[in-house]
Amino acid sequence: MNKKGKLIVLSGPSGVGKTTICKEIIARRKDTVYSISATSRPKRRGEKNGREYFFLSQKEFKDWIEKDRFAEYAIVHGNFYGTPKEFLQENLKKGLNVLMDIDVQGAKKLMPQYPDGIYIFILPPDFDELKRRLLKRNTDDEKEIENRLKTANKELKFIEDYKYVVKNINLEDTVREILAIIEKEAG
Repeated sequence: MNKKGKLIVLSGPSGVGKTTICKEIIARRKDTVYSISATSRPKRRGEKNGREYFFLSQKEFKDWIEKDRFAEYAIVHGNFYGTPKEFLQENLKKGLNVLMDIDVQGAKKLMPQYPDGIYIFILPPDFDELKRRLLKRNTDDEKEIENRLKTANKELKFIEDYKYVVKNINLEDTVREILAIIEKEAG
């Protein structure tokens, strides 16, 4: 392969369906890999190191920052999240698309580094539905859910920085719409 891969970034509020959408895209596009982020947050039930995230202590995360091992990093909901540079660069060079789901802070840091990336903001049908999805996930307490909803309101202010905006009402329709965007932009 001599064509360079494309960076594909999905952002949107917690609970909007980014992880599920990413799994569907990866299953349907053999030329696309999922970027595994690093985080200092504790593992959730059923998560494995190196599958959902690279789980690092705060000290390890800060060491990686000092060694310039992240393309971007941010503090979200009180925890560090970052994108390891090496994974991104190696896969893009191989001609693979790299799919990421990251918050708006991280996406804004990647935009100048990867100006030809595909940046897509995922919207919930409405905020009541977003709250229902967060409650249904059963991973956060009420206080954390309220924090995530406040963050979601702040994130909406950055929607104009994204080339594409997709409302996730129905998973299959959303995935089809995003696949069409990827096909148009990356072939």
